[in-house]
Amino acid sequence: MKKISIFLIVVLILFTGCIKKDKNNIIDNFKKQVDKSKSYEITGIMEIINDEDIYKYDINAKYLNDDIEYYKVELVNQTNNHEQIILKNTEGVYVITPSLNKSFKFQSNWPNNGSQSYLLSSIVSDIKNDKDSIFEEKDGNYIIKNKVNYPNNEELIYEKVYLNSNMLPNKVEVFNNKDNVKIRVLFKKIDLKANVDKDEFDLSKMIKEPICDDKCKQDKENNESENTNNNEEKNNSENTQSEENKPTTSIKDIIYPLYVPENTSLKSKDVVSTDNGERVILTFAGENSFVLVEETSSISPEFEIIPVYGDPEMINDSVGALSANSLSWTSNNINYYLTGSTLGKNDLINIATSLNNVGAVNAEK
Repeated sequence: MKKISIFLIVVLILFTGCIKKDKNNIIDNFKKQVDKSKSYEITGIMEIINDEDIYKYDINAKYLNDDIEYYKVELVNQTNNHEQIILKNTEGVYVITPSLNKSFKFQSNWPNNGSQSYLLSSIVSDIKNDKDSIFEEKDGNYIIKNKVNYPNNEELIYEKVYLNSNMLPNKVEVFNNKDNVKIRVLFKKIDLKANVDKDEFDLSKMIKEPICDDKCKQDKENNESENTNNNEEKNNSENTQSEENKPTTSIKDIIYPLYVPENTSLKSKDVVSTDNGERVILTFAGENSFVLVEETSSISPEFEIIPVYGDPEMINDSVGALSANSLSWTSNNINYYLTGSTLGKNDLINIATSLNNVGAVNAEK
Protein backbone atom coordinates (compact mmCIF):
# COMPACT_ATOMS: atom_id res chain seq x y z
CA MET A 1 0.00 0.00 0.00
CA LYS A 2 2.88 2.31 0.89
CA LYS A 3 4.55 1.58 -2.47
CA ILE A 4 1.33 2.42 -4.30
CA SER A 5 1.05 5.75 -2.46
CA ILE A 6 4.64 6.67 -3.28
CA PHE A 7 4.05 5.71 -6.91
CA LEU A 8 0.93 7.91 -7.11
CA ILE A 9 2.80 10.85 -5.58
CA VAL A 10 5.63 10.49 -8.11
CA VAL A 11 3.12 10.29 -10.99
CA LEU A 12 1.32 13.38 -9.68
CA ILE A 13 4.57 15.34 -9.44
CA LEU A 14 5.58 14.35 -12.97
CA PHE A 15 2.10 15.17 -14.29
CA THR A 16 2.13 18.59 -12.62
CA GLY A 17 5.59 19.25 -14.02
CA CYS A 18 4.46 18.37 -17.52
CA ILE A 19 1.51 20.80 -17.30
CA LYS A 20 3.84 23.59 -16.20
CA LYS A 21 6.22 22.74 -19.00
CA ASP A 22 3.38 22.72 -21.51
CA LYS A 23 2.34 26.22 -20.45
CA ASN A 24 5.87 27.51 -20.94
CA ASN A 25 6.08 25.70 -24.25
CA ILE A 26 2.93 27.43 -25.46
CA ILE A 27 4.38 30.87 -24.81
CA ASP A 28 7.80 29.88 -26.19
CA ASN A 29 6.16 28.39 -29.28
CA PHE A 30 4.42 31.69 -30.01
CA LYS A 31 7.62 33.67 -29.48
CA LYS A 32 9.69 31.37 -31.67
CA GLN A 33 7.19 31.45 -34.54
CA VAL A 34 7.24 35.24 -34.62
CA ASP A 35 11.00 35.59 -34.09
CA LYS A 36 11.64 33.06 -36.86
CA SER A 37 9.41 34.83 -39.38
CA LYS A 38 11.25 37.20 -41.71
CA SER A 39 8.07 38.39 -43.35
CA TYR A 40 4.48 38.30 -42.19
CA GLU A 41 1.08 39.74 -43.09
CA ILE A 42 -1.91 40.25 -40.82
CA THR A 43 -5.53 41.10 -41.58
CA GLY A 44 -8.13 41.87 -38.97
CA ILE A 45 -10.29 44.43 -37.22
CA MET A 46 -9.21 46.93 -34.59
CA GLU A 47 -11.65 48.61 -32.21
CA ILE A 48 -10.83 51.82 -30.33
CA ILE A 49 -13.28 52.13 -27.44
CA ASN A 50 -13.96 55.60 -26.01
CA ASP A 51 -16.72 55.39 -23.41
CA GLU A 52 -19.86 54.46 -25.36
CA ASP A 53 -18.28 55.05 -28.78
CA ILE A 54 -16.47 52.31 -30.68
CA TYR A 55 -14.30 53.21 -33.68
CA LYS A 56 -13.70 50.21 -35.95
CA TYR A 57 -10.88 49.82 -38.44
CA ASP A 58 -10.15 47.23 -41.08
CA ILE A 59 -6.46 46.59 -40.63
CA ASN A 60 -3.76 45.11 -42.86
CA ALA A 61 -0.22 44.94 -41.47
CA LYS A 62 2.87 43.84 -43.37
CA TYR A 63 6.32 43.19 -41.94
CA LEU A 64 9.70 42.47 -43.54
CA ASN A 65 13.08 41.93 -41.90
CA ASP A 66 15.74 42.67 -44.50
CA ASP A 67 18.78 44.20 -42.77
CA ILE A 68 16.31 46.63 -41.18
CA GLU A 69 12.72 46.08 -40.12
CA TYR A 70 10.03 47.38 -42.48
CA TYR A 71 6.43 47.97 -41.43
CA LYS A 72 3.32 48.98 -43.32
CA VAL A 73 -0.01 49.23 -41.51
CA GLU A 74 -3.11 50.13 -43.53
CA LEU A 75 -6.07 51.37 -41.47
CA VAL A 76 -9.51 51.95 -42.99
CA ASN A 77 -12.24 53.41 -40.79
CA GLN A 78 -15.38 51.29 -41.25
CA THR A 79 -17.71 54.26 -40.65
CA ASN A 80 -16.41 56.82 -43.15
CA ASN A 81 -13.95 54.71 -45.21
CA HIS A 82 -11.14 57.08 -44.21
CA GLU A 83 -7.81 55.42 -45.04
CA GLN A 84 -4.43 56.03 -43.45
CA ILE A 85 -1.12 54.19 -43.69
CA ILE A 86 1.63 53.97 -41.10
CA LEU A 87 4.89 53.22 -42.88
CA LYS A 88 8.42 52.54 -41.69
CA ASN A 89 11.23 52.15 -44.22
CA THR A 90 14.87 53.16 -44.60
CA GLU A 91 13.92 56.83 -44.88
CA GLY A 92 11.86 57.14 -41.71
CA VAL A 93 8.37 56.75 -40.27
CA TYR A 94 5.34 58.17 -42.08
CA VAL A 95 1.61 58.55 -41.52
CA ILE A 96 0.06 58.89 -44.98
CA THR A 97 -3.46 60.10 -45.74
CA PRO A 98 -4.01 59.17 -49.42
CA SER A 99 -7.31 61.07 -49.78
CA LEU A 100 -5.56 64.35 -48.92
CA ASN A 101 -2.30 63.50 -50.72
CA LYS A 102 -0.42 64.34 -47.52
CA SER A 103 1.92 62.66 -45.08
CA PHE A 104 3.54 63.32 -41.72
CA LYS A 105 7.19 62.28 -41.53
CA PHE A 106 8.46 61.44 -38.06
CA GLN A 107 11.81 61.35 -36.35
CA SER A 108 10.61 58.39 -34.33
CA ASN A 109 11.55 54.95 -33.09
CA TRP A 110 8.07 53.63 -33.85
CA PRO A 111 6.98 50.87 -33.36
CA ASN A 112 9.70 49.89 -30.88
CA ASN A 113 9.03 52.80 -28.52
CA GLY A 114 5.75 51.40 -27.19
CA SER A 115 3.11 48.70 -27.36
CA GLN A 116 1.29 48.14 -30.67
CA SER A 117 -1.53 45.65 -30.21
CA TYR A 118 -1.78 44.90 -33.96
CA LEU A 119 1.89 43.92 -34.50
CA LEU A 120 3.14 40.44 -33.60
CA SER A 121 6.66 41.64 -32.80
CA SER A 122 5.27 44.19 -30.34
CA ILE A 123 3.05 41.61 -28.63
CA VAL A 124 6.04 39.28 -28.22
CA SER A 125 8.11 42.14 -26.82
CA ASP A 126 5.42 42.93 -24.24
CA ILE A 127 5.35 39.30 -23.10
CA LYS A 128 9.14 39.11 -22.89
CA ASN A 129 9.32 42.31 -20.85
CA ASP A 130 6.86 41.12 -18.21
CA LYS A 131 8.40 38.35 -16.12
CA ASP A 132 5.25 38.25 -13.99
CA SER A 133 2.82 37.60 -16.84
CA ILE A 134 -0.15 35.40 -15.96
CA PHE A 135 -1.21 32.37 -17.98
CA GLU A 136 -4.56 30.59 -18.09
CA GLU A 137 -6.47 28.24 -20.36
CA LYS A 138 -10.11 29.10 -21.00
CA ASP A 139 -12.73 28.31 -23.65
CA GLY A 140 -10.16 26.69 -25.94
CA ASN A 141 -7.79 29.67 -25.77
CA TYR A 142 -4.45 30.07 -24.04
CA ILE A 143 -4.60 33.52 -22.45
CA ILE A 144 -1.52 35.53 -21.49
CA LYS A 145 -2.03 38.58 -19.31
CA ASN A 146 0.90 40.98 -19.27
CA LYS A 147 1.80 44.62 -18.77
CA VAL A 148 1.88 47.06 -21.71
CA ASN A 149 3.88 50.18 -22.47
CA TYR A 150 1.89 53.12 -23.83
CA PRO A 151 4.16 56.07 -22.90
CA ASN A 152 1.64 58.63 -24.18
CA ASN A 153 -1.38 57.08 -22.49
CA GLU A 154 -0.92 56.26 -18.81
CA GLU A 155 -4.47 54.92 -18.64
CA LEU A 156 -3.55 51.72 -20.53
CA ILE A 157 -2.12 49.20 -18.06
CA TYR A 158 -2.25 45.61 -19.31
CA GLU A 159 -3.36 43.39 -22.17
CA LYS A 160 -4.72 39.90 -22.67
CA VAL A 161 -3.37 37.90 -25.61
CA TYR A 162 -5.63 35.04 -26.70
CA LEU A 163 -3.68 32.25 -28.44
CA ASN A 164 -5.40 29.55 -30.48
CA SER A 165 -4.36 25.90 -30.87
CA ASN A 166 -1.68 26.97 -33.38
CA MET A 167 -0.14 29.19 -30.69
CA LEU A 168 -0.97 32.33 -32.66
CA PRO A 169 -3.20 35.18 -31.44
CA ASN A 170 -6.81 35.41 -32.52
CA LYS A 171 -7.51 38.36 -30.23
CA VAL A 172 -5.72 41.01 -28.16
CA GLU A 173 -7.47 43.22 -25.62
CA VAL A 174 -5.85 46.24 -23.93
CA PHE A 175 -7.29 47.34 -20.57
CA ASN A 176 -7.21 50.56 -18.58
CA ASN A 177 -6.69 50.97 -14.83
CA LYS A 178 -10.42 50.32 -14.28
CA ASP A 179 -10.26 46.95 -16.08
CA ASN A 180 -12.21 48.26 -19.06
CA VAL A 181 -11.22 47.23 -22.59
CA LYS A 182 -9.98 50.27 -24.54
CA ILE A 183 -8.41 48.58 -27.58
CA ARG A 184 -9.44 45.28 -29.15
CA VAL A 185 -7.78 43.61 -32.14
CA LEU A 186 -9.48 40.63 -33.80
CA PHE A 187 -7.12 38.73 -36.09
CA LYS A 188 -8.71 37.22 -39.17
CA LYS A 189 -5.57 35.87 -40.83
CA ILE A 190 -1.89 35.61 -39.90
CA ASP A 191 0.55 34.54 -42.60
CA LEU A 192 4.06 34.05 -41.20
CA LYS A 193 5.47 33.15 -44.64
CA ALA A 194 4.02 36.03 -46.61
CA ASN A 195 7.15 36.81 -48.67
CA VAL A 196 6.26 40.50 -48.69
CA ASP A 197 8.15 42.40 -51.42
CA LYS A 198 10.30 45.37 -50.42
CA ASP A 199 8.41 47.51 -52.94
CA GLU A 200 5.44 47.37 -50.53
CA PHE A 201 7.33 49.83 -48.34
CA ASP A 202 8.18 52.29 -51.11
CA LEU A 203 6.62 55.67 -50.29
CA SER A 204 6.42 56.66 -53.96
CA LYS A 205 4.03 53.74 -54.61
CA MET A 206 1.52 55.39 -52.28
CA ILE A 207 1.60 58.84 -53.83
CA LYS A 208 -1.30 59.83 -56.05
CA GLU A 209 -0.80 61.45 -59.43
CA PRO A 210 -0.53 65.25 -59.21
CA ILE A 211 -3.91 66.92 -59.52
CA CYS A 212 -4.45 68.40 -62.97
CA ASP A 213 -5.35 72.08 -62.69
CA ASP A 214 -7.41 74.12 -65.19
CA LYS A 215 -4.46 74.90 -67.47
CA CYS A 216 -3.44 71.26 -67.48
CA LYS A 217 -6.97 70.23 -68.46
CA GLN A 218 -7.05 72.86 -71.21
CA ASP A 219 -3.79 71.62 -72.70
CA LYS A 220 -5.00 68.04 -72.74
CA GLU A 221 -8.26 68.91 -74.38
CA ASN A 222 -6.59 71.17 -76.95
CA ASN A 223 -4.32 68.31 -77.96
CA GLU A 224 -7.19 65.87 -78.26
CA SER A 225 -9.55 68.20 -80.11
CA GLU A 226 -9.57 68.43 -83.87
CA ASN A 227 -11.30 71.76 -84.11
CA THR A 228 -9.42 74.70 -82.65
CA ASN A 229 -12.42 77.03 -82.51
CA ASN A 230 -14.60 74.42 -80.87
CA ASN A 231 -11.80 73.64 -78.46
CA GLU A 232 -11.51 77.27 -77.44
CA GLU A 233 -15.25 77.55 -76.74
CA LYS A 234 -15.29 74.28 -74.87
CA ASN A 235 -12.30 75.23 -72.71
CA ASN A 236 -13.77 78.62 -71.81
CA SER A 237 -16.98 76.89 -70.83
CA GLU A 238 -15.18 74.32 -68.69
CA ASN A 239 -13.06 76.97 -66.99
CA THR A 240 -16.20 78.83 -65.98
CA GLN A 241 -17.83 75.62 -64.83
CA SER A 242 -14.69 74.68 -62.89
CA GLU A 243 -14.76 77.96 -60.97
CA GLU A 244 -18.47 77.58 -60.25
CA ASN A 245 -18.07 74.02 -58.97
CA LYS A 246 -14.94 74.69 -56.93
CA PRO A 247 -15.70 73.37 -53.41
CA THR A 248 -15.99 76.10 -50.78
CA THR A 249 -16.28 74.23 -47.50
CA SER A 250 -17.30 75.64 -44.16
CA ILE A 251 -17.48 74.34 -40.62
CA LYS A 252 -21.14 74.01 -39.72
CA ASP A 253 -20.71 72.78 -36.13
CA ILE A 254 -17.80 73.85 -33.96
CA ILE A 255 -16.71 71.04 -31.64
CA TYR A 256 -15.66 71.86 -28.11
CA PRO A 257 -13.63 69.45 -25.96
CA LEU A 258 -15.49 67.71 -23.15
CA TYR A 259 -12.23 67.46 -21.23
CA VAL A 260 -10.40 70.64 -20.22
CA PRO A 261 -7.57 70.74 -17.62
CA GLU A 262 -8.41 72.20 -14.23
CA ASN A 263 -8.55 75.98 -13.81
CA THR A 264 -8.68 76.43 -17.59
CA SER A 265 -11.61 77.71 -19.63
CA LEU A 266 -12.57 79.01 -23.06
CA LYS A 267 -11.43 82.61 -23.52
CA SER A 268 -12.21 83.36 -27.16
CA LYS A 269 -13.53 81.93 -30.42
CA ASP A 270 -12.45 83.28 -33.79
CA VAL A 271 -13.65 82.21 -37.23
CA VAL A 272 -11.58 83.26 -40.23
CA SER A 273 -11.83 82.55 -43.95
CA THR A 274 -9.05 80.71 -45.74
CA ASP A 275 -8.32 79.94 -49.39
CA ASN A 276 -9.83 76.49 -48.86
CA GLY A 277 -12.72 77.28 -46.53
CA GLU A 278 -12.79 78.23 -42.87
CA ARG A 279 -10.62 78.10 -39.78
CA VAL A 280 -11.91 78.17 -36.20
CA ILE A 281 -9.49 79.17 -33.43
CA LEU A 282 -10.52 78.28 -29.88
CA THR A 283 -8.30 79.83 -27.20
CA PHE A 284 -8.40 78.43 -23.67
CA ALA A 285 -6.83 80.45 -20.85
CA GLY A 286 -5.84 79.54 -17.29
CA GLU A 287 -3.26 77.41 -15.53
CA ASN A 288 -2.97 75.08 -18.56
CA SER A 289 -3.75 77.35 -21.48
CA PHE A 290 -3.96 75.90 -24.97
CA VAL A 291 -5.21 76.60 -28.49
CA LEU A 292 -7.41 74.31 -30.55
CA VAL A 293 -7.66 74.98 -34.30
CA GLU A 294 -10.32 73.36 -36.51
CA GLU A 295 -9.91 73.90 -40.24
CA THR A 296 -11.57 72.55 -43.38
CA SER A 297 -9.22 70.14 -45.13
CA SER A 298 -8.21 70.24 -48.78
CA ILE A 299 -6.47 67.91 -51.20
CA SER A 300 -2.87 68.89 -51.83
CA PRO A 301 -2.19 69.31 -55.59
CA GLU A 302 1.17 67.58 -55.14
CA PHE A 303 2.17 65.07 -52.50
CA GLU A 304 3.04 66.97 -49.33
CA ILE A 305 5.35 65.72 -46.58
CA ILE A 306 5.12 67.52 -43.23
CA PRO A 307 8.11 66.95 -40.88
CA VAL A 308 7.15 66.14 -37.27
CA TYR A 309 9.30 65.51 -34.21
CA GLY A 310 7.09 63.05 -32.42
CA ASP A 311 5.17 59.80 -32.83
CA PRO A 312 2.05 58.43 -34.57
CA GLU A 313 -0.90 58.30 -32.16
CA MET A 314 -4.41 56.87 -32.45
CA ILE A 315 -7.05 59.58 -31.88
CA ASN A 316 -10.46 57.87 -31.97
CA ASP A 317 -11.14 57.61 -35.73
CA SER A 318 -7.78 58.83 -37.02
CA VAL A 319 -4.01 58.49 -36.70
CA GLY A 320 -2.48 61.77 -35.59
CA ALA A 321 0.98 63.26 -35.11
CA LEU A 322 1.94 63.77 -31.46
CA SER A 323 4.94 65.87 -30.44
CA ALA A 324 6.07 67.29 -27.08
CA ASN A 325 3.47 70.06 -26.90
CA SER A 326 1.21 69.62 -29.92
CA LEU A 327 -1.09 67.16 -31.65
CA SER A 328 -2.38 67.19 -35.25
CA TRP A 329 -4.98 64.93 -36.86
CA THR A 330 -7.76 64.86 -39.47
CA SER A 331 -11.32 63.66 -38.94
CA ASN A 332 -14.43 63.98 -41.11
CA ASN A 333 -12.72 66.38 -43.56
CA ILE A 334 -11.61 68.65 -40.72
CA ASN A 335 -7.97 69.24 -39.80
CA TYR A 336 -7.30 69.64 -36.07
CA TYR A 337 -4.29 71.24 -34.43
CA LEU A 338 -3.90 71.35 -30.65
CA THR A 339 -1.04 73.01 -28.82
CA GLY A 340 -0.20 74.16 -25.31
CA SER A 341 3.23 74.94 -23.89
CA THR A 342 2.36 73.56 -20.44
CA LEU A 343 0.34 70.55 -21.59
CA GLY A 344 1.77 67.05 -21.29
CA LYS A 345 1.15 64.37 -23.89
CA ASN A 346 -1.57 62.74 -21.79
CA ASP A 347 -3.46 66.04 -21.56
CA LEU A 348 -3.17 66.54 -25.32
CA ILE A 349 -4.61 63.08 -25.96
CA ASN A 350 -7.37 63.50 -23.38
CA ILE A 351 -8.48 66.80 -24.91
CA ALA A 352 -8.37 65.40 -28.45
CA THR A 353 -10.26 62.20 -27.70
CA SER A 354 -12.90 64.13 -25.73
CA LEU A 355 -13.94 65.95 -28.91
CA ASN A 356 -15.85 62.81 -29.86
CA ASN A 357 -16.36 64.31 -33.30
CA VAL A 358 -17.66 61.50 -35.52
CA GLY A 359 -20.83 62.76 -37.17
CA ALA A 360 -20.76 66.04 -35.25
CA VAL A 361 -18.62 68.15 -37.56
CA ASN A 362 -20.01 68.64 -41.04
CA ALA A 363 -18.33 70.15 -44.08
CA GLU A 364 -20.80 71.62 -46.53
CA LYS A 365 -20.37 72.81 -50.11
